[in-house]
Amino acid sequence: MNSQDRRSARRRVPVPTAAVVLAGVAVTLEFVGYVLRVSGAPRSIAHPLSMDAPFSVARMFVATLFAAAAVAALLGSRGIPGRRTWWTAVAVLAAGIASVKAGGDVHVRFMHAVAGTDPVRGLMISAPIALAAVAWLWWLSRNERRDRRRILTALSAYGAASVGLSFVSSVVAATWGSSAGATATFFEESGEALTGVAFLFAVLLGVAPRLVLRGELPLRREADAHTLDVPVVLPVRTEPGH
Repeated sequence: MNSQDRRSARRRVPVPTAAVVLAGVAVTLEFVGYVLRVSGAPRSIAHPLSMDAPFSVARMFVATLFAAAAVAALLGSRGIPGRRTWWTAVAVLAAGIASVKAGGDVHVRFMHAVAGTDPVRGLMISAPIALAAVAWLWWLSRNERRDRRRILTALSAYGAASVGLSFVSSVVAATWGSSAGATATFFEESGEALTGVAFLFAVLLGVAPRLVLRGELPLRREADAHTLDVPVVLPVRTEPGH
């Protein structure tokens, strides 16, 4: 195996079965909420299973993903030399997203106060905030690239879903009505949920690789000796013939 092949082997990360299961649960919850909305289900049923209502099952599921990532990142910050600031920042950001996603209305009131009901103005305000958060993490990891790509990619994708697709769903609902808006919201919320799964496993790969990867895989780095020692290994999906 030449050096290029070895680098390629180190980059390939098998997808844990747990990640696939969580992704499936996420999309299923969003789909249930979508069906209830377009079918006009009673509020007593539609609200707790809504795609985007505060404290609904779907929103709490996504909030739990980010809360778990925050806890893992905070625990990981204590053991990896020279990485405490980075992982603490990741934990703080993940905790903030979890709080907002669960149903906190501080951000809603803020956006309403400064942008009203204008989706364009809301996009112009929220997009720079999301970009600033990602840029902050990028700056903190400027001297160390370990795990930065996966985490920043997942966060960027989440920002694109929560900000960009939120803008799209607002415009669609205002232009084509509630049914079209519900469809756009389904893609928005599903995007947030799936990127939340990706973010959680990006964090776990950095702070607890033994939990999500087989020990014999070539993705072994010197810093892994300082990561969380979790003895449980989750099954991974393998390609046919391997």
